[in-house]
Amino acid sequence: MPKGTDNKVLAQNRKANHDYTILDTIEAGLVLTGTEIKSVRQARMNLKDGYCSFKNGEAFLVGVHISPFEQGNIFNHDPLRTRKLLLHKKQIQMLEQEVRQAGNTVVPLKVYIKNGVAKLLIGIAKGKKNYDKREALKQKDIKRDVQRELKNYR
Repeated sequence: MPKGTDNKVLAQNRKANHDYTILDTIEAGLVLTGTEIKSVRQARMNLKDGYCSFKNGEAFLVGVHISPFEQGNIFNHDPLRTRKLLLHKKQIQMLEQEVRQAGNTVVPLKVYIKNGVAKLLIGIAKGKKNYDKREALKQKDIKRDVQRELKNYR
């Protein structure tokens, strides 16, 4: 497969923007097995319940489901296994420091192919309260109504 400059989004965590306020984003590499990358390229993954954890100065992706490769054999992977993230040491230290603050977490936002390699966009997020979620939905509805009226006005 030729390496191009395509940034094809394969999976996106749409629930993250609803449940969290994203403070900052970082691009990370993923350590995947052969059958995992084949499933990722077919966009057979779910980021909804995923989060990042840290142990011994390394970052790991937990709770992300990558479906088993259909043409795989006995060497197929476990769908919910913990996967290592490829980040610089200073990035990992910064993320660990942010997570120690109350209410902050690191969540996966989207997976895409960049120059032939699978990349993960992770975000430092702060949880929203229920009233914040309702307010965001209200603002979104108002903005949509205004756009609809402007479209009909022309």
